[in-house]
Amino acid sequence: MGERSRASTIADVAAHAGVSQASVSRVLNGKQSVDPVIVHRVQASIAALGYSPSPAARSLVHGRNDTIAMVVPDLENPLFQGILKGLSLAAASDGYRVLVADTAERVDDEESTAVEARQRCDALVLCAPRMPEQRLRRLVSRVAPVVVVNRPLPDADVPIVGVDYVRGIRDLVDHLHALGHRSIAYVTGPVSSASNAERLRGVAEATGAHPDVRVDVVPGGSRLDDGYAAADAVLAARDAGATAVIAFNDLVALGLMTRLRELGVDVPGDLSIAGFDDVPMAGFATPRLTSMSVPRGEIGAQVWARLRTLIAGGPIEHTVLFRPRLEARESTGPVR
Repeated sequence: MGERSRASTIADVAAHAGVSQASVSRVLNGKQSVDPVIVHRVQASIAALGYSPSPAARSLVHGRNDTIAMVVPDLENPLFQGILKGLSLAAASDGYRVLVADTAERVDDEESTAVEARQRCDALVLCAPRMPEQRLRRLVSRVAPVVVVNRPLPDADVPIVGVDYVRGIRDLVDHLHALGHRSIAYVTGPVSSASNAERLRGVAEATGAHPDVRVDVVPGGSRLDDGYAAADAVLAARDAGATAVIAFNDLVALGLMTRLRELGVDVPGDLSIAGFDDVPMAGFATPRLTSMSVPRGEIGAQVWARLRTLIAGGPIEHTVLFRPRLEARESTGPVR
């Protein structure tokens, strides 16, 4: 049996180029003081041997590994997927990779997952963390540099990037009010979700702006099956007078519409349905789903801009909240 091939080492490159290992190291690290002749010889030897620096070794030398981690509560959610894509593309342009940890809505696992991820990476992104505020405040100081996404944290020394859910819900209620709806059901998100609390605040502000509107709260969740399971409660709200429904997000709205279709409920004839996030499948539903569009990729890019500044030792940049844009489609219509 032939001898197993092994990867070339820095010693092999030095021997091939006829220089010291220290010279090879200086070339690899881009030192400007190296003789151009030596640089050329080292680069030629690297190409000839197919040498690739070990990421682990480079991380020991530089104290970093050009990797960041993103912790999410549910990677099945297209909103988080879109933010991850925007983050990954922006980070890649600076030579960084993004690792992902999904806590699957297990609140008790969030802190340990985040700490372990931070130990393996240069920095951390906490996307929509569900843990109680005091635990989160302690965590962000422990795992810095870190950026928090879609979670208000007043006066904390951490950059926040998110969505203005309060304004988004108000705009949705304005849309339904203009269509003649005065009794609306809101299907909630997870109890531990801070963005659900923001949506409920939007509901309160909307009813304050429209005293003739009543909004009933219906328990829900964040996934397709949560919307499917909420159908009976939504129909009870309809029997009590509701003519429209706002779902916590598009997945809940799409699951709800699936069940309503099975039960013979016409959307929007019997009930208008609106979601939130404007995930890609919203525009392909039957009927096409009215939703509040969120710039997922831009959120990811802004997260990286702030994280990059922190990694470089720069200041904590200001909070940025994106205002969602209404995408009115066929799932909402005038009251019959």
